[in-house]
Amino acid sequence: MKKHHIKNKGDLGVLKAQADLCSKGFLVCLPLSEHSPFDLVIYQNGKFKRVQVKARSLNRGSLSVRFEHSYSDSKGVHTTKVDIDSVDVYCIYCIDNDECYYFNAKEFSKNSTVSLRVDTPKNSQGQNINWAKDYREVP
Repeated sequence: MKKHHIKNKGDLGVLKAQADLCSKGFLVCLPLSEHSPFDLVIYQNGKFKRVQVKARSLNRGSLSVRFEHSYSDSKGVHTTKVDIDSVDVYCIYCIDNDECYYFNAKEFSKNSTVSLRVDTPKNSQGQNINWAKDYREVP
């Protein structure tokens, strides 16, 4: 796999999320269109949830996701805000530690970005941090 190609990185994240969700007892369903606002649908105990997956590498010990979609065409690169009502759960797949982290999109909808801290900060600060280890289970 070409490490730099963003499509391959995203495909890996979706596959890793599928495996992790299956191991947690979810039935994993795939939408038929690449243009849906979510990557997966999961089902458990009579409930469906729409899951958006993002694959990320650690940046200074954290994983960050912006609530935006970007695409390019002949007129340039375009960015649009995510419709939070079209996604129930975000999954961040960490390429560096091979773990998936889950959160309710609406929990962070006031922000344009969410960051989950994987490594302890160099200054050992512990307050007001979203620790990634607290987001291993699907909400």
